Order: sequence, then C-alpha cells, then structure tokens
Amino acid sequence: MSRAGKAKHRDDPERRCIVTGDVQPKAGLVRFVLGPDGMIYPDIAEKLPGRGIWVTADRDVLETAIQKGLFARAAKAPAKTPENMVEMVEKALASRVVELISLVRKSGRAVIGFEKVKGWLAEGRAKVLLQASDGSDRGKGKLWTPEGGRWFGCLTSQELGLAFGRDRAIHGALAAGGLTPRVIEEISRLAGLRRQDGGKTAMKDTKTA
Repeated sequence: MSRAGKAKHRDDPERRCIVTGDVQPKAGLVRFVLGPDGMIYPDIAEKLPGRGIWVTADRDVLETAIQKGLFARAAKAPAKTPENMVEMVEKALASRVVELISLVRKSGRAVIGFEKVKGWLAEGRAKVLLQASDGSDRGKGKLWTPEGGRWFGCLTSQELGLAFGRDRAIHGALAAGGLTPRVIEEISRLAGLRRQDGGKTAMKDTKTA
C-alpha cells in the first residue's frame, strides 16, 4: 500500500520519490517539472514536457523536498520553488477531484444527500463514500464505509457541493466503474496533502450498520 492509500499492482508504472527514496506506483506520487525559467512546477495531469521529478503525495514529504532543496538536486540544475508550492499542489488536486466527481455525477454513477447515500450503501451500490470535512460528526457517523469500498473526508462541503452543482453538500456516494477509480486515485493524493488518511473508515463500522 502506498502512502496515498492506493494498493500496489505489478502492472502499475512506478517512480522513485526524491525524498523517501521509495519506489511506488505513480498514483501515490505527484509529478513536477523544471521549467525553462528555472522554476519548479507541479504537473498534476502529468502532461508537461520535461523530465519528471516525483514526490510522494504527502504534505510533510513535499515540505521536506522544498526545505532541503531536493528539487534542484533531482533536476541536477538550479531550481526555484514558489513560496506557495504546497498550496498550489493542494488547490490543483482539489480542482481535479471536483472535476472528476462532476463527470461521475453526469454519468449517473453518483448521488448526494443523506437519504440517497444511505440507500445506496444499504443496497450495496456505493463503492465510495464521500463526507465533507466540515460536516457534523454526529450526522456523518450515521453512515458507513461501503463493504470492500473506500471512505474519504478531505473535501470541504463547498467543494463537494461544487462537484454536484450545489452550494454545499455533506454526503456523497460513487458507484463502481467508470471514472470512479480515477477519483479514488486523485482524492487519495489530496488526502495526503491535507494530512487526512483516505483509507480510514467512516465513523460507523459496516458491521454495525
């Protein structure tokens, strides 16, 4: 299992983190590139040209890379990092997660609202339970992690609402298939940047649901 909470598979492309030295699937890391201006840029979509520099999707690890100048060492060239690098990465990841959830919603594989989410959980339709980080613990504790699925609580109610075209939302659920694996991958990275364990369970265990 990688730091970002994604299980390792032999066929997953792997990269080495410049901080920890660990080799792990790309899904657990964030790619950076050195721009022609000598500045390090996050490449969340992994499409920018240039040699990739990989860092584990963990806030502490990324801060270590910045503070110790490890980007320049990895690039083997002078390299500067923006003062708000961590916030840049977090914001980019959050935007990507919101966009992906929105696409899952448009495909009919997502619902929001306590009763609808509870219904999907009871029917076994939910693969992922999403709960807003600023929602009431009491309310969130009445739902449970899907059996064999995942729970994530790193999005704010505003971010979760935006994904569903609402002002805010506290509870959401995604069905299996489609873009859901992509959501799990990206939101796992975001959980690492926000120092939240995307692999932990919801307040209520499935056995007591």
